[in-house]
Amino acid sequence: MAETPEARLKRMRMRSWRRGTKEMDLILGPWADAKLATMDAATLELYDRLLEENDQDLYPWVSGALPCPTEYCELLGTIADFARSRHLKL
Repeated sequence: MAETPEARLKRMRMRSWRRGTKEMDLILGPWADAKLATMDAATLELYDRLLEENDQDLYPWVSGALPCPTEYCELLGTIADFARSRHLKL
């Protein structure tokens, strides 16, 4: 059975908030809440693949501690900018 678009967004939002590390929950969760519904199909597909990565890899990539894979650089840059802007507003 194919996943409906609504079910996919719900799954991705839940996976963004329940990563396994609190740091990545707080980075990806708010970003997913704000951006998932307006993402184009290609970006949704890329983000879905990103959600399969381990937090131990994701956090250093998004924080800039380690270089990220080329396919994720633009998306992770956008996510990092969003997280920084949220933090500065608090």
